[in-house]
Amino acid sequence: MGITGFTISAVIALSILGYIVARARALAGAGGDRRALHSLPTYYGTNAAMFTAVPALGVLAIWLLAQPMMIDNRVSAMIPASVIGDGSNIGLIMSDVRRVADGLDVAVAQDALTPQDALSLSADTDVRKMLADVGVALGSAVKPEVLAAAQTYRASAQTGRLWMTTVVLVLAAIGFVFSVAMSKPDFRARNTVERGVLALLMVAASLAILTTIGIVFSMLFESINFFRLHPWTDFFFGGSWAPNFRGDSDLSILPLLWGTLYISIIALAVAVPIGLFAAIYLSEYAGPKVRAIAKPLLEILAGIPTIVYGLFALLTVGPALVQIFGRGDEGLLGVEWMSGATAVLTAGLVMGIMLIPFVSSLSDDIINAVPQSMRDGSLGLGATPSETIRQVVLPAALPGIVGAVLLAASRAIGETMIVVLGAGAIAKFSANPLEAMTTITTRIVSQLTGDTDFASPETLVAFALGLTLFVLTLGLNVIALYIVRTYREQYD
Repeated sequence: MGITGFTISAVIALSILGYIVARARALAGAGGDRRALHSLPTYYGTNAAMFTAVPALGVLAIWLLAQPMMIDNRVSAMIPASVIGDGSNIGLIMSDVRRVADGLDVAVAQDALTPQDALSLSADTDVRKMLADVGVALGSAVKPEVLAAAQTYRASAQTGRLWMTTVVLVLAAIGFVFSVAMSKPDFRARNTVERGVLALLMVAASLAILTTIGIVFSMLFESINFFRLHPWTDFFFGGSWAPNFRGDSDLSILPLLWGTLYISIIALAVAVPIGLFAAIYLSEYAGPKVRAIAKPLLEILAGIPTIVYGLFALLTVGPALVQIFGRGDEGLLGVEWMSGATAVLTAGLVMGIMLIPFVSSLSDDIINAVPQSMRDGSLGLGATPSETIRQVVLPAALPGIVGAVLLAASRAIGETMIVVLGAGAIAKFSANPLEAMTTITTRIVSQLTGDTDFASPETLVAFALGLTLFVLTLGLNVIALYIVRTYREQYD
């Protein structure tokens, strides 16, 4: 058990002890008569456990987040500029420092080194070979400056963890003593516990909002750095995508945006009709036995990993399309429009199959939520079942159906693996669905893969692409909300 695990276990054990002691103290103060207590004994114990664990664990979480950043800033300032060669930067050097520091930790854990030896290794030691002997592989020989920085990194991390454990345990002990001391019969423990739970619920509800804000700002700041190095006019209005990592790249989003929308439109053209018709059948026509079998089988599609869909596109759908469109006289159509298995149509069809359960399951739940009285009223006025579905059920369920389609569209825009294996990696403008293209998400992964210079436009462009994708999905939400409100007014 690491020192962090020990700290968490100690805090939890102290909070459990606080629960027992505070509960017993409250009952003892009331002479064993629960009726003399302001609150139930459980509330006194819960109050003690809450005051013991919550502040201590909160400080622990903040410490674990802040300590690595502080140590990185301190150690990176020690590295001389001469160590950072061409094609590298301080971020890559710090990655090497962390790998060496982790390797030294492994060596100490396996008794290959003593803690004192790990801190006093000289520059003459073959650190790479020594760490390889304990199963830690390094890409190149360790420079003396990197070794010194790694030793400082380890020492700072160890000191920080010791201080963390001390501060957290002292804080838990203070909370334990304070909460037990105020566990008297007239203490309003229930009110305090309920306010504490309310505060925890508010924090939990704020996490999603804070996470979204953090994601947006992280992408925004890196996008600003990108636009300082690359003209925004070329990014938004250029005609080609050609990153070459030599400073004169063409980095226009338009070819990627076209591929993203093209593949997503084909996928929605497959998923929306099939998914909606399946939902209508399951909710309005299928019997209980058929529904009990068909719906789970349909929803199995949502649990298949996207890499499996990608392999299905590459090995089955793509070759099948080639047999139809790409074999010349040997093909079924006698034409040769498709040169390979990777194409927009391949990815679009398979992605549409993947999206069917997103549309059908949500639409089915929404259609079933339409009050039965609306169906009965329509049928009582002489409408047929199909007319009732078209003119009553679907209009009433339209907001939910639009939400299902929006979810499917967002899922299609953000898909990566199916596009990589099914559509190819060529960024270009073309209206031919039988040609290979790529999407924004695929390029984001490609630009951030490997040991590239994180300060170069070719790497920072991934954040600009991500921010643009975020704005695109946000626009889809706004449009969908407008449509929902417009049609909801007609059927209220």
